[in-house]
Amino acid sequence: MTLYLQRGMLVSYSRKIYLINPKFQIRFSLYVCLVVFLTSIIYPFSIYELMNTIIAHFALKSPEIAANYSNKRDALIIFLVLLHLGFTCLTFFLCIFFSHKIAGPLYKLEKHLQLLREPEENPGQLFFREGDYFGELAKEVNETMSFIEDNHKSDLVYLSEVTSYINNLSLVVPDDKRVVLNEISSRLSQMQERFTKS
Repeated sequence: MTLYLQRGMLVSYSRKIYLINPKFQIRFSLYVCLVVFLTSIIYPFSIYELMNTIIAHFALKSPEIAANYSNKRDALIIFLVLLHLGFTCLTFFLCIFFSHKIAGPLYKLEKHLQLLREPEENPGQLFFREGDYFGELAKEVNETMSFIEDNHKSDLVYLSEVTSYINNLSLVVPDDKRVVLNEISSRLSQMQERFTKS
């Protein structure tokens, strides 16, 4: 569980759901399991062939020993296949577990960016859960947003100065030019409002 500050309140953030982005996580886990399955299926086949060679060797000398080895071979192959399937299932669940540490931050980043587009929302800083991957991404997003906000403040100050200058200028220009200056002043005021809301 991680504590972080959101809109001036201390909020706990822990994730109990492991399938955050099921399409990505299941596909990723299946790809990894397929690779694990295909690469490790070599061992049961190799052991099967080795046991067949031993059985063929003993079949000429002692059919009883060959039959005994044949039974042991079948039991061993069944055990290896079950072990192999169990290991593949374990790999699948481990992949789901580790991929949620990837999908979680990306999901949180997506929601944070959506909130940034809403003028009435202030999502605050972006934080990921402790142990999640891409912690540096949250830091970069926060620093970038801080940089943009600083530029907005600087632009807002400049817009205020320009608006004042245009308002003063409209007092001394002819009436036909005053209409244009009032239109410019109105547009600048709208821009200032947008800056103030964002």
